[in-house]
Amino acid sequence: MVKDAVELFKKVVREKICEPDTVMYATVMNGLCKRGYTEKTLSLLRLMEQGNNTKPNINNYSIIIDALCKDGNLDVAINLMNEMKQKDIPPDIVTYNSIIDGMCKLGEWEKCKTFFSEMVNLNIYPNVQTFTILTDGLCKEGKVEAAMEVMGYMIEKGVEPNVFTYNSIMDGYCLTGQLDEARRLFDFMINRCIEPNIISYNILINGYCKKKKLPEAMQLFCEISQKGPKPSTSTYNTILQGLLGVGRIGSAKSIYAEMLSAGCIPNLYTHGILLNGYFKYGLVEEAISLFNKLEKKGENTDIGFYNVVINGLCKNGKLDEAHALFEKLSSMGLLPNVKTYTVMITGFCLQGLLDEAKYMLMKMVGNNCYPNNFTYNVMVQGFLRCSRISEMTIFMKEMTGRGLLI
Repeated sequence: MVKDAVELFKKVVREKICEPDTVMYATVMNGLCKRGYTEKTLSLLRLMEQGNNTKPNINNYSIIIDALCKDGNLDVAINLMNEMKQKDIPPDIVTYNSIIDGMCKLGEWEKCKTFFSEMVNLNIYPNVQTFTILTDGLCKEGKVEAAMEVMGYMIEKGVEPNVFTYNSIMDGYCLTGQLDEARRLFDFMINRCIEPNIISYNILINGYCKKKKLPEAMQLFCEISQKGPKPSTSTYNTILQGLLGVGRIGSAKSIYAEMLSAGCIPNLYTHGILLNGYFKYGLVEEAISLFNKLEKKGENTDIGFYNVVINGLCKNGKLDEAHALFEKLSSMGLLPNVKTYTVMITGFCLQGLLDEAKYMLMKMVGNNCYPNNFTYNVMVQGFLRCSRISEMTIFMKEMTGRGLLI
């Protein structure tokens, strides 16, 4: 459909049915780039360059440069920017921000510095977005102190950080386990009269949950409803994961009930977290009850969701039920993946049903789903445990033959 639309647009231009202006081109280009059709957008730019009346402007070039950077085609983006300069179309802050963002994502910090300096030398001054791109890129590489220096420089130059700048650095602190620093920055942001958004809260709550600091996470969670932003599905998922991680089943159930009554729609990940938690603590009946409810509702599910259920059943000694569910997958249009097969093989091996495990491995390979290190390790350990050494040796040879490590 997209191909047809582009061809129709090109036909309109070539046959001079009407002459699109730069705005019309930009609208079509934007739509194509958002859907991932960067090459088709580039072909439209080339068509535009051939026109008599409408020539590409800075906006048209910037749309494509941004898309190329997002695709990781940085060299092509830089070439296009140089081409633009040769045509006396100077890049603006939007163009430079796209290039700098692309460089940060690829970790090309030296090039990034060069382009930043070039931009400033051309009297194009970095804005809040430029600085946020830099802080985010540095934090994702664990360079939080460098990101703080960038923010200090930014404030010195009279550019006020926004909530996204603070969020990127808080996330960096959380990723490096510096939760006290993250909290200090959160409070500093509020003191500067910048309202935290739900992402700010999610970052801190996630940081606390990962460190099993549930009282702090719950305190922040309670703050949200009092101070404005509504908890998102992601907020609830993080809290549920944290609570179930420390075995607080009752609290997790209360939060899930609160989520439903608040009209926040759970996603697949939410239900996966709950099922995992129920199975982990042996609440098999509750897990099966939730699973049955979701199936009856016709909730959208994927193979990852079924992996959670099959794994939980296997670990709780319900191998027959797990196998029955596994056999149902193809009739539901779901293809078992490496994890699905490995879970079933693990279940069989733990019960000493090695021939069933062997058959499952053969079925897996027959369906063009190839075992990984973990699959073979389960097989090797299972056969070793039952002293079936000659077969164990065959699996080890097979494993090395596939270039996997023992």
